[in-house]
Amino acid sequence: MNEVKTNKVQAVFRVILGAFMILAAIGHMTFQRGEFQAQVPNWVPLSKDLVVILSGIVELILGLAMIFWVKQEVKVGMALALFYVLIFPGNIAQYTNEIDAFGLDTDRKRLIRLFFQPVLILWALWSTGALRYLFGKKETNG
Repeated sequence: MNEVKTNKVQAVFRVILGAFMILAAIGHMTFQRGEFQAQVPNWVPLSKDLVVILSGIVELILGLAMIFWVKQEVKVGMALALFYVLIFPGNIAQYTNEIDAFGLDTDRKRLIRLFFQPVLILWALWSTGALRYLFGKKETNG
């Protein structure tokens, strides 16, 4: 992939998102395990605990990569965006099955949460230069 230059603001947001991913990974494997299990759709053919642990490992890897693997930030941004797409059915399942988790204890709160997934996808793509790469531009304007 061609290198895409990002600016300092994008770098700060990339590191913040990476840190959020690391914190989420820690939650997956420790104190928020039950909350995350509530988001695993019933149609997933694996144990909910295994899915939470495996997704926590992926989150940890992606979070560390967002912070430290700067030379591959475009690929990492695309991978994180794809991860957000792949876990979106869990958010939909939480809404459609009316499952309370993470303080989302009303249909309205669970519905509003669904609209934050595209924000995370765009954040991952923008902060790593992947959005610019996908649209064929090689440098940022500042």
